[in-house]
Amino acid sequence: MEISQIATSTVDWLNGYGMSILTAFVVLIVGWFIAKWLAQLVVQLLPNTKAFDETVAPMFGQLVRYGVIITALVIALSGLGVQTASIIAVIGAAGLAIALALQGTLSNIAAGVMIIWLRPFSVGDYIESSAVNGTVKQVGLFATQLRTIDGLYVFTPNAKIWDATIINYNKEMTRRISFDVGIDYSADIDLARKVLLEVATSDERVLTTPEPVVYVMNLGASSVDLQLRAWTRTADHWETRMAINEAGKKALDKAGVEIPFPHMRILAPELSPK
Repeated sequence: MEISQIATSTVDWLNGYGMSILTAFVVLIVGWFIAKWLAQLVVQLLPNTKAFDETVAPMFGQLVRYGVIITALVIALSGLGVQTASIIAVIGAAGLAIALALQGTLSNIAAGVMIIWLRPFSVGDYIESSAVNGTVKQVGLFATQLRTIDGLYVFTPNAKIWDATIINYNKEMTRRISFDVGIDYSADIDLARKVLLEVATSDERVLTTPEPVVYVMNLGASSVDLQLRAWTRTADHWETRMAINEAGKKALDKAGVEIPFPHMRILAPELSPK
């Protein structure tokens, strides 16, 4: 008798709420896939607009995804007869509890928003800080993804980057190249300066404004230390710097300008002082 009553109650409950539960489940599933699709669409389309670029697209995509999921959850609960005011109150209370429990996560969100707002770097920039260094691949809602110069993947919380001093190697349009070399005290400084300036001006990647200069930076223990300073576009910096290093050494050798280096004299045993 009791089993029959339980079965009857179950059937009545399913007749009354089964369709609502099924509808709510379908809404959640559809909302999940729509959220994923819209997020991908935002990431793909935003960089094609003038107002946005690929740096902000991933964060907006994540915001759209979570917004759609929350909306689908509210609709599903409303379909089950839960009052909207009650849902909002529950979401507010849950949000407060989550905020207290995940303060670090919220700080990452805040840092991500500030990075997007103030834009100290963009996707494709090479940055360096006390926390991390590498080429920025994506700025997300919680973390930033980078690729190091030796090809390693780095996933770091936004707060760690935001709380550190950031050096952006690509922010400015031009960068200075410095070539340091020590010449012998007997060498002709004017000749060395002329040779280094010819090396710089012969490279078409070196800018004429500001023009290259060579300074005597230091009178060392065994050399007169010179420094060639030249400017180039940021995109050409590393290639030009390596080329100047090699060409500068070859040009000084060709001009007969000696570059001193430490020597070690080893006496044969029979020639060693007694």
